[in-house]
Amino acid sequence: MTDQLSEQDRAVLAVERASWPGPGAKERAIREDLGISPTRYYQLLNALLDDPRALAHDPVTVNRLRRVREAQRERR
Repeated sequence: MTDQLSEQDRAVLAVERASWPGPGAKERAIREDLGISPTRYYQLLNALLDDPRALAHDPVTVNRLRRVREAQRERR
């Protein structure tokens, strides 16, 4: 295990940091820019939220997404 995130991991966090103009824009960017399906994207993103390297790379985004995930779990 390396101390740095992969290029794909950094790209996933960058997509999540961006703001999106309307429905479908984010999914289109995931397919076109990252070359993966939205389902795979969210699998990777969820794993990154538990990765200390992701937290070190982008603490604002990771902490925001952790709060969202926890709130969703509490609603279930």
